[in-house]
Amino acid sequence: MVSRSPHPALSCVDDFATSSTDALLLVGRILMSYLFLSAGWGKLTNVVGTAAYFTALGVPSPSVMSYLVGALEVAVGVALILGLATRYVAIVIFIFVLVATAFAHRYWTYPAEAHRAQFIQFTKNLAIMTLCSRRSHESGCSRGILPVGLQRLC
Repeated sequence: MVSRSPHPALSCVDDFATSSTDALLLVGRILMSYLFLSAGWGKLTNVVGTAAYFTALGVPSPSVMSYLVGALEVAVGVALILGLATRYVAIVIFIFVLVATAFAHRYWTYPAEAHRAQFIQFTKNLAIMTLCSRRSHESGCSRGILPVGLQRLC
């Protein structure tokens, strides 16, 4: 394989990345799905606590939103694990994370003791949105990760 690296010492990294793209994409999807599954399951199993948190954030209809947000996060997590409609899921995640960041992770409005934790959540969400904006114009199914029968669902 011809190295595209500007430095010969990095050619082995280029070769690994090129030959492992499918596996790395699968691992990344599984890791991101865990993030959404665990967050969604936490909301669905503690609706009262989630609704109280949403109330404090000023989210409209906090009880209803607790169920909707929890269900959306679980659905997104399942879709990512299965690799279903990943382009569309990336768009949904981008919009969802943008709204969640605007409501919940305005780190500059938090007290000093919560500032660092909220800043980490804010920057994590920026990273997720960046990945999703990249992912929304690529096809996950064309990489051959899914069986042929499931590829038509993407």
